[in-house]
Amino acid sequence: MAALIDLRQRIKGVKSTQKITKAMKMVAAARMRRAQSDILAARPYATHMRDMLDSLTRRVNPTNHPLLRVRGDENIELVIVTGDKGLCGSFNTNIIKQSEDFLEARKSDKKLYLNLVGRKGRDFFKKRNFNIKHEYVGIYNDLNYDYAIQIADQMIQEYTEKQLDAVYMVYNEFKSVLQQRVVVERLLPIGEIDMDSSNDDVDYIYEPTETEILEQLIPLHIRTQVWRVLLESNAAEQAARMNAMENATNNAQDIIESLTLKMNKLRQQTITTQLIEVVSGADALKG
Repeated sequence: MAALIDLRQRIKGVKSTQKITKAMKMVAAARMRRAQSDILAARPYATHMRDMLDSLTRRVNPTNHPLLRVRGDENIELVIVTGDKGLCGSFNTNIIKQSEDFLEARKSDKKLYLNLVGRKGRDFFKKRNFNIKHEYVGIYNDLNYDYAIQIADQMIQEYTEKQLDAVYMVYNEFKSVLQQRVVVERLLPIGEIDMDSSNDDVDYIYEPTETEILEQLIPLHIRTQVWRVLLESNAAEQAARMNAMENATNNAQDIIESLTLKMNKLRQQTITTQLIEVVSGADALKG
């Protein structure tokens, strides 16, 4: 009987866990739908922003703006975008592994600095011997454009003051509900301009001048790209959590079925044993 009681308690505990994972899946699904809508709306704006920047930089001297000027890569900042919470499968683990590979490949001859977005990345790298310049924790509770401005403006200031030679970002890109892809992307200096664009024969009249517009457009471009990355990461995290909780719910159901089958077999064995004892006792009395 003690074994039966233990099995019933285990089944009860697994059922309670299953209710939690099922509820977490529903919450993650609702948040993922909102995050997916946000990133799908932001991507076209970020893409057209880049196209406009390409068009402008063909008409001005790129060395005239500090954010277009390439100085080398001695001082590198890596912006690592993870989540604040776990229970999302390999979402955070994949980013941390990719970041470690990036840092390992450059640690011998570069000065490396970390800009950590998300509690999971902060907690991991803070326990190791890395130079952490900035950290942002808890921003996904109320994700808004102000965080992108704050992160981007710090990058712009440090790059303009020649404290940094390059800024890279590593994050999870939202591909679909079932797929996320880890991306390592250089943000500063702004990448090489596509000189083979099909729009080279199109000229525009700018008011004010191209240079003055560029002064406003480049910082806006950096902020927009940081905002896009935050939205990508948020959508990817919610999708990963939804899938992880669905798998956990299914696994809990498999465990419940296995324990129930085991419990039924044990009950049947116990009943059979008791019947044998009753029959044997009756036969003994008759004898």
